[in-house]
Amino acid sequence: MTALSIQYPFTALKGVAQLQNALLLAAIDPLIGGVLIEGPRGAAKTTSARALAQLLPDGGFVNLPLGTSEEQLQGSLDIEAALKQGDACFKPGLLARAHQGVLYVDEVNLLPDALVDLLLDVSVSGVNRVERDGISHQHEARFVLVGTMNPEEGELRPQLLDRFGLLVRLNDMIDAPTRREIVRSRLAFEADPEAFIRTHETDQEALRERICQARARLESLAFTDGVHDRVSEVCFAAGVEGVRADLVMLRAARAHAALADAACIRDTDIDAVQALVLAHRRRDRSASSPDEASGPEPSGEDPSHAPETAGSSRSQGSGAGDHDAPRDTEATVPERGGHDQDWGALPPEPTPIRSLAQVRPLPTKKP
Repeated sequence: MTALSIQYPFTALKGVAQLQNALLLAAIDPLIGGVLIEGPRGAAKTTSARALAQLLPDGGFVNLPLGTSEEQLQGSLDIEAALKQGDACFKPGLLARAHQGVLYVDEVNLLPDALVDLLLDVSVSGVNRVERDGISHQHEARFVLVGTMNPEEGELRPQLLDRFGLLVRLNDMIDAPTRREIVRSRLAFEADPEAFIRTHETDQEALRERICQARARLESLAFTDGVHDRVSEVCFAAGVEGVRADLVMLRAARAHAALADAACIRDTDIDAVQALVLAHRRRDRSASSPDEASGPEPSGEDPSHAPETAGSSRSQGSGAGDHDAPRDTEATVPERGGHDQDWGALPPEPTPIRSLAQVRPLPTKKP
């Protein structure tokens, strides 16, 4: 048994059923767009991704370091050789190595946005295109993208977060019985990895076969009008922006039906995946209601509204303390956190308005 194969078995994972479901769906149809795992340290995020790789035909697992450059990720072209020989000499990058396997990105929220954008583009297209100085090269890159992040270390930009197909939020509070089972399994694996793997070998092989069969029957499952209607209704009710959620939900529901060996995509398949698809896309419609918009503004309101608001509040005030307020210019300028306000700002002054009849015409010059 090689060192690569001595990995914790996927079927031995405990307490992460939703994560296992999401990873299996992405393994069946990598074009779902990858899985983002959000959770605290020690939540088996890396262990789960490595375990998934053991179920894939090639079993490839590529770890993307934080300091990776775009050239290391995409690959590079030897321009000099291309000019001399007429053929593009391509040096494969990490995307090529991850083909048919798992590309794992730990702390994806700490990567430059350009790299995350590139990863997601290739993940949903299955093709990596490299262009340098007018010379281009492309190759297949179908892999299961698995990204992890700890919310305590920063968030992903909403534009990038939305492009991940599925999101799993792991709970940092694990009940006592589940903790006991996790620790027992882990200790048994560390004590004798080969014996532990042998005890799960039958389950692993059965699951590996299910994945292969599900991939084979994936295209035979049609998106009927009823499936389209149900997905559209669910996404509309969640208030998501755009139609990316609809596309991901259709693919995920089809993968779920294929894994269950179903003859068609059922409502139960849609129900099983909608939480994974909508967890990072759901938008509360009441957040932008007219009643809320007319209420008191937060401390970060538009500065253009501040002088008008301050002036109106002082003109209406007739309390006992009004006459004690200082009459310098700062009294009419809203407080914006001390030193953040503009020095020497003056209050707005009324501009006199005269009718046209009161305006004397300019004298005309005689020729």
